[in-house]
Amino acid sequence: MNKKIGIGLCSILALTAITTGCGKEAKLDDSEKNAVSLKGIEITATDYYNEIKENNISRLVDMIDHQLFDEEYPRTDEEDQSVKDQIDQLKETYGSNDQMFEAAIQQYFGVEDEKELEDMFRLEFKRSEAVEDYVADNISKKDIEDYYDKNIIGDIKASHILITPDVDSDATDEEKEKAEKAAKKEAKSIIKELDEGKDFATLAKKYSDDTATKADGGDLGYFNTDDMDDNFIEAVKELKNDEYTEKPVKTQYGYHIILKVDQKEKPKLKKVREEIKTTLAEAKLENNTSLHYQTLKDIREDKNIKWNDSKLEKQYEELMDQLIQSSTTTN
Repeated sequence: MNKKIGIGLCSILALTAITTGCGKEAKLDDSEKNAVSLKGIEITATDYYNEIKENNISRLVDMIDHQLFDEEYPRTDEEDQSVKDQIDQLKETYGSNDQMFEAAIQQYFGVEDEKELEDMFRLEFKRSEAVEDYVADNISKKDIEDYYDKNIIGDIKASHILITPDVDSDATDEEKEKAEKAAKKEAKSIIKELDEGKDFATLAKKYSDDTATKADGGDLGYFNTDDMDDNFIEAVKELKNDEYTEKPVKTQYGYHIILKVDQKEKPKLKKVREEIKTTLAEAKLENNTSLHYQTLKDIREDKNIKWNDSKLEKQYEELMDQLIQSSTTTN
């Protein structure tokens, strides 16, 4: 699923209006022509270029990434919503007054107005898409197959009886512990009734604290791993059809007695391969906070972007090292 972008060096460096000179330094055409003249003072185009390149490497990187990602990742509703949510959140924080808001974003984001802020957020959204795709495309076949073997299951149909601890949110630790023990004890007593041959659905209607399912005998319908608490999933996976858990299963909601009713066939690997790649990529990015910036660097290298100005190249390397280091430190 590698995304190929035919980008040449000229199309990147054209953005800065520079051409290659000797000694790995980019120079302007007509470089000695004055950009400004007044009362005997002359500032050449090269003077100006050398001045602005000192502190604008991040802007140049933005220009490069716009060329790389704008066409490959066209604007979507998801992007629009993400940008809107971020701006709305900032307005809640700093106030919706235009002057106050612009002063805040100038200070904290280095942009002049809301339009520049929106452009910045859009570029970051596209960068994140590109990074996730790149990481996903480099997930190994073995990792995909291992995840498939260990984590992919067919949809499961089950019923449950939920017993929640009877405790207020402002209860003391002692009161919470007492309520937990009482709930667990009640769940164990229900399992004993099941062992004696009583009907699961009847007991669910009588005892369950899950108001959404108790009228239907605790029927949860079909679900998969993303739909339930991990402890719930691990417990129900171990059951055969028509078996119930021998011990109460603890989740954030309380104690469950689970009856497994049915399980569908596991989907073929080819059907869930892309989903697995995305899941593993998200996990890698979450577990390695510097991977985002390292991947952006790798993407640019893969597109064969070369630097015709040694000073700009050094500034770029320093910028990326700083971003990678700071993301590792702060997270």
